[in-house]
Amino acid sequence: MDLFSFQQESDTVSRLLADRMRPVNLDEYIGQEHIVGRGKLLRRAIEADQVSSILLYGPPGSGKTTLAHIISHHTKATFVRLNAVEASVKDVREVIDQAHTSKSLYGTKTILFLDEVHRFNSSRQDALLPAVEKGTIVFIGATTENPFHYVNGALMSRATLFQLNALTKEHSLIAMKRALLDSEKGLGYMKLDVDKDALEHIATMANGDIRRALNALELAVLTTAPEDDGTIHVTIEVAEESIRRPIVKADESTQYDIISAFHKSIRGSSDAALFWFLYGVEKLGMDPMVFIRRLIAASSEDIGLANPQALVQAVSALDAYRNNGWAEGKLNISQAIIFAVESPKSNAVYLAISKAMTAMDDIRSAEVPLHLRDSHYKGAVKLGHTGYKYPHDFPNHYVKQDYLPKEISRRVFYQATEQGNESKIKLNQERRREL
Repeated sequence: MDLFSFQQESDTVSRLLADRMRPVNLDEYIGQEHIVGRGKLLRRAIEADQVSSILLYGPPGSGKTTLAHIISHHTKATFVRLNAVEASVKDVREVIDQAHTSKSLYGTKTILFLDEVHRFNSSRQDALLPAVEKGTIVFIGATTENPFHYVNGALMSRATLFQLNALTKEHSLIAMKRALLDSEKGLGYMKLDVDKDALEHIATMANGDIRRALNALELAVLTTAPEDDGTIHVTIEVAEESIRRPIVKADESTQYDIISAFHKSIRGSSDAALFWFLYGVEKLGMDPMVFIRRLIAASSEDIGLANPQALVQAVSALDAYRNNGWAEGKLNISQAIIFAVESPKSNAVYLAISKAMTAMDDIRSAEVPLHLRDSHYKGAVKLGHTGYKYPHDFPNHYVKQDYLPKEISRRVFYQATEQGNESKIKLNQERRREL
């Protein structure tokens, strides 16, 4: 029997393999043990048909839609699915009206699954709030984007957030092996010989996306001509043609994470800081200026006077990039990054700013001490604007006098550390205090 006769025998073959193999119960579900493992909250809620409003957040192919699919098979509630790309406020209100009728007349609850909820703008999300608050609907949202950036705070507060982790190569291998053995929904009805290294390649290139792995496996099988005995042999060469390296998606949330990783790496790893910088620009197409601006900020926030040359290097890198462009400029930027990471660290400048801001809040208004006020006019002496001591007239060019407003005259904002150049500043501060 040839491939086409097999396809004619089963209606299921007309659907994509990933769709046919989608789990219908938690025992078939792959991964995410931290939220649906034995005894975990979400698993207990699903099994007891007591799912409340939830948000499922995770990368593509991690099982968000599949979890919603499983919930639809385990609930007595009316289950409605909408895609935020296509759904309008009118669609949502129709679901809410029907849910209200079902609940009031028959006591039946309604679960609304909204896929790609991050594509729902603020006004459309607002339309959901009253119904969620009153319990008219149970809301399930799925998103690949950071919900704290894309989902209204009011809606977030009324739903429990479950974060799904990216799946691994091993998870993809499990899914593909199941598909090869399943003769009802999978490819088990076919005479197949799939090389181990072919499966390994597909699993690796799928990058944790089970749907992508199954689609690639199906493509490899369906595009390979049977051998004389009817066997379809999937080799590594066939696998390589069936799946390509995924294109990295540089959404706004991802860019925030990359910049965060870059700044945090400046505090501890030259290798990591350089990697996130080049990855963001070369792989994701991010603007180098974003990284340069963060480097300039970090040079004062995390290094400061422990090595003031870090700021000079960062600003010089900015000038070099503006003058030379990316090809040569990335050398200068990379040099400044490594210089910053390998510099002694101090956040004393950052803390000084924070303390000064707190002091500003503690006093209603700051009155300038009389001896610090402008005295370059007639009558200044009569107003008492005298008594300023010119430091350069004293030993070591320093003299003790009050510079702050009276209410906070004893406060200290900048406290030098013993890091790098600041050790000299600290010594100087201690000498002044002794005076």
